Amino acid sequence: MAQDPVESNPDHYAVVFENERVRVLEYRDTPGHISVAHRHPDSVMITASSFQRRLHSSAGPAGSHMDVELPAGAVRWLPAQEHYGENTGETETHVFFVELKEPNPAGTTPDVLGPAAP
Repeated sequence: MAQDPVESNPDHYAVVFENERVRVLEYRDTPGHISVAHRHPDSVMITASSFQRRLHSSAGPAGSHMDVELPAGAVRWLPAQEHYGENTGETETHVFFVELKEPNPAGTTPDVLGPAAP
């Protein structure tokens, strides 16, 4: 199983808030950066900058990836997943993740890579 992003990518992820129900991470990188594989629980993602990324699944079939382009100010649901990301654009990626600590009440983890559309 992939690591917590703060442990696997400490120069890019930082905990900016945490309590017993949520943890909020801030993520920043520059064009060309490729992150180390990591996992996210169910989360809400809030983009602070516009960016382009390629997300590679570390849990799915080899070569499985998704290209993502989001504007600043987007808010998306991010189902629990394992991946590594690549900044494929010309701008810095700056994102906040509000990670839920409570388990999914349905007890299922969808096989989805990347953010879900609103």
